[in-house]
Amino acid sequence: MVKAIEWRNKKVVILDQSKLPLEVVFIKCSDYRMIAECIRTLKIRGAPAIGIAAAMGISLGAQEIRAGNFKEFIKALEPIFHEMLSTRPTAVNIRWAVERMKTFLVNRGDESVDRLKELLIDESKRILEEDIEANKAIGKWGAEFIKDGDTILTHCNAGALATGGYGTATAPMFVAREQGKRFEVFADETRPVLQGARLTAWELMQEGIPVTLIPDSAAGAFMKMGKIDLVIVGTDRTARNGDVANKIGTYTLAVLCREHKIPFYVAAPLSSIDFSLATGKKIPIEERGCEEVTHILGKYQIAPVGVKTRNLAFDVTPHKYVTAIITEKGAFTPKNLKNLMKADMNLEELRFKA
Repeated sequence: MVKAIEWRNKKVVILDQSKLPLEVVFIKCSDYRMIAECIRTLKIRGAPAIGIAAAMGISLGAQEIRAGNFKEFIKALEPIFHEMLSTRPTAVNIRWAVERMKTFLVNRGDESVDRLKELLIDESKRILEEDIEANKAIGKWGAEFIKDGDTILTHCNAGALATGGYGTATAPMFVAREQGKRFEVFADETRPVLQGARLTAWELMQEGIPVTLIPDSAAGAFMKMGKIDLVIVGTDRTARNGDVANKIGTYTLAVLCREHKIPFYVAAPLSSIDFSLATGKKIPIEERGCEEVTHILGKYQIAPVGVKTRNLAFDVTPHKYVTAIITEKGAFTPKNLKNLMKADMNLEELRFKA
């Protein structure tokens, strides 16, 4: 599978997703500011992937610091932490990655500064590898919900491009294919940045999975025609009650699924679940520039000059519309999600069964 991000030759190499599918271009980031800009401008996107990017950005920035002791080193890192946290507000993975790197350092305060720099690189690589393993586990649990002959609808891009590899929403598809199941995928175009058209359709075609691209507004019609058997989407942040923040248009799909009695699944690694939030009402929703709406890919104007726009990047789907949330520990109904952090819980009893 194509890699969205990796550490190579003392640089962070990022696949420029803003150029896909027409060009495959890699950006070699030599400092943390380049990584932050890649996150802001959607050259790398997807909650798990930008969490990994933030961790690698911290590691890269740390290499430039000249400090004589741990206290000076951690103080010099603060602007880098802040820079990463300021890039995109909705995806919890960035905050998760920053906090993980901070905790990692605090627990190793007796190490030399040079040694800490090496260890930070190792930790960011570990986050990447852990994400890939988590996605494979999501695939194992999620494949149980895919039957031979199914048609799956997905929204935006929650594939390998949005993660360290394998994807979240696409992972069950890859595992189901390995199991010999025959199925096809409908991908929403995902206006206004067209992640479904540019990324998901391209990615599934690269992997040889039958995919049909449809306009966002056609999803309900296909459901009414009986053409959709289940929906699997990713998430940028999920509250502990199961409210799901994901790409704008996800809420619409969830409501349509309820109307047409179609299962609506969310693929969510634990790093994307914000157990500090009781509900999705407190999830910050990023609002992006008007040009994404008035132009196609910033090039072709499709709206009157000066028209007023609103461009919400995400919406929040209330937990009542979610059939199950698929994590690396199994699939769970929203009401059971909060129990995942309890050490004494029997997960087998809590898991949602197909």
